[in-house]
Amino acid sequence: MLKRIRLVAPTRLNVLVLGESGTGKEHIARQIHLQSKLAAKPFVAVDCGSLTPSLAPSAFFGHVKGAFTGADYNVNGYFQEANGGTLFLDEIGNLPMETQQMLLRAIQENCYRPVGAKENKNTNIRIVSATNEDLQRAIKERRFRQDLFYRLQGYVITAPPLRDCPEDIMPLAGFFREVSNRELERAVKGFDSSAREALLLYTWPGNVRELKQKIQRAVLQAESDMITEADLELDYETIASTPGCFALRSDEEEKERIIRALEHTNGNKILAAKLLGIGRTTLYTKMEKYEITIKKTIR
Repeated sequence: MLKRIRLVAPTRLNVLVLGESGTGKEHIARQIHLQSKLAAKPFVAVDCGSLTPSLAPSAFFGHVKGAFTGADYNVNGYFQEANGGTLFLDEIGNLPMETQQMLLRAIQENCYRPVGAKENKNTNIRIVSATNEDLQRAIKERRFRQDLFYRLQGYVITAPPLRDCPEDIMPLAGFFREVSNRELERAVKGFDSSAREALLLYTWPGNVRELKQKIQRAVLQAESDMITEADLELDYETIASTPGCFALRSDEEEKERIIRALEHTNGNKILAAKLLGIGRTTLYTKMEKYEITIKKTIR
């Protein structure tokens, strides 16, 4: 994902970011902007789910004084605010069909007309959109315009769910622990073995956003300098009962995945076997086969 961000950022391609809620789609959009030639220009984020058909024209394109009742002065819209920079359209799949047509025309023609104005304004912006919806299905169900979809998806980046990236859980947890320590003026040093096991086995339906919230709360209520499983207050019904993405899939990746599982469990073979979806005896056999040895480190 980071490689795709680096590749597309310097270009002027419109980017469509796909992913579940909580996977950090806006963070990706900001990274694209910051790594682009537009970094010194504005980055304007729009929550498309909050725009009704009646509000959208003025929100996107602004209006002139006297355009409608209550329009007491000229107002710039999102297109003007983002001019020269990046316009981030979050949850683009929630836009009403009427608004989609209006947006498509502005993107196609690189110009728009403020509500009540007599002349068009040129626009020079990059569009980065994001959604957690299946837009192909929305197109088939006539809820999203196919021509707008093609305009938006100049390049596609998918933000994977956290459950598919178990190797990211502990590094992210450590990062959020440090941030929470600063914000809450705490001095929590790390996670005990029970907390590490719980973090790695939990399926994280809320993704990175949920992880951040859980770590922040755990830092606040930790009674010692180590976070425990109890401090995390995870929903035990959501603890993974089946192996996640550490599961063994082919001979080529067996050794790599076994090493990764052992590293991320700090050498805990029982937990590593759970993550891999194999028995402990099978794990010992495979470790001997691949001559794998893991040294525990202090966390």
